[in-house]
Amino acid sequence: MLDTQANEKSGLKLLMVIGTAWLFDAADVALLSFIMPLIKKEWFLNDNQIGLVSSITTVGMMFGAILFGYLADKFGKKNIIVITLLIFSVSNLVLALTTNVEQFMFVRFITGIGLGGELPVATTIIADSFSGHRRSKMLILVDSFWAIGWILASLLAFLFMPLYGWRFTVIATSIMALYTLVIRRHLPEQTNIKNKRLNLRIALNQIWSKKYRRATVCLSLLWFIIMFTYYGMFLWLPSVLIKRGFSVVHSFGYTLIMSFAQLPGYFLAAYLMGKLSRKKVLGIYLVGTIIGSFLFGTAQNVFMVVFSSCLLSFFTLGAWGILIALTPTQYPMNIRGVGIGFTQSIGRIGATIGPYLIGFSLSINLNISTIFSYFVGSLIIGILILVFGMVDNDQKNIQIEN
Repeated sequence: MLDTQANEKSGLKLLMVIGTAWLFDAADVALLSFIMPLIKKEWFLNDNQIGLVSSITTVGMMFGAILFGYLADKFGKKNIIVITLLIFSVSNLVLALTTNVEQFMFVRFITGIGLGGELPVATTIIADSFSGHRRSKMLILVDSFWAIGWILASLLAFLFMPLYGWRFTVIATSIMALYTLVIRRHLPEQTNIKNKRLNLRIALNQIWSKKYRRATVCLSLLWFIIMFTYYGMFLWLPSVLIKRGFSVVHSFGYTLIMSFAQLPGYFLAAYLMGKLSRKKVLGIYLVGTIIGSFLFGTAQNVFMVVFSSCLLSFFTLGAWGILIALTPTQYPMNIRGVGIGFTQSIGRIGATIGPYLIGFSLSINLNISTIFSYFVGSLIIGILILVFGMVDNDQKNIQIEN
């Protein structure tokens, strides 16, 4: 276990290695939001079908999270993260060969399994390698690479995709397969600790035991709400804005502003980790997301659209990073992968429902303000769960691990 006095160079190296993998995952998710309008036109899809397209990846991620979280605890995190990255990369190559929406959805489901597996395993690697406030900060900082991934996706969507099409763009993202050689070489050996006797049923029973049940319930619900909000809003933002007649959504500058707004949200959250409890910081960010959702849902001019979009990026992604910092510390190291994988897999249900619900709501001509009230209501419930249900057991778990 690395403590707060650990070698800064080793910590930075691990952050960059895992962060780069995170970056590619984010770029894949972000590219889907840019590809959706193109395949809608190419295959003559309706809003309901597009909602299914955007949801199918998260269905795969739901299965991948719990499966590979368990396998990482059993067979070593270094081995499993390489496998998840290969699944994700190779499936993107196959995606370029699809000729209809059914094939596209099947391949995206497989892609989701790899994506969903990689994220909890990467989180566990960081959580196992640091302790205390430094662990929280490193987990938020590694999640900040998600914003860089969105920026990369924006560059590909506006500079590469118009020239070469969406198929060649997803082929370009498959270079992640080569990165597996890098990540396999540079991860510390402690990430390859195996527990071959670990049984999935027993591990699940442990996270649902009296000791961890409350944390599992609260974290599962919080992940559900945050993923419901994030995927529901961000995969549909371009389409929603187009429907409202804001041509600014087509601009490269708008997309970059949205992406760059995420970074200070992460950095402020990492700073506040040493000043306030994680529950308080997460509460602040959930309130900020509510304000951003309300303002976006009622925006009537370009300035308010851009301003509220930036608020959503700042607070929603920051809240995601804080929850990533909170989740691993609620479980001991031997079942941490299962704990993260299970709670995030419940969150993926929200990530599946969110985009589909928006597509369905648009297809029956509900107004934007009504649609965004879904998110405001769910976030209020999240705050209540955080305040009255969640207990931060970080110090107890540190003692268990040591």
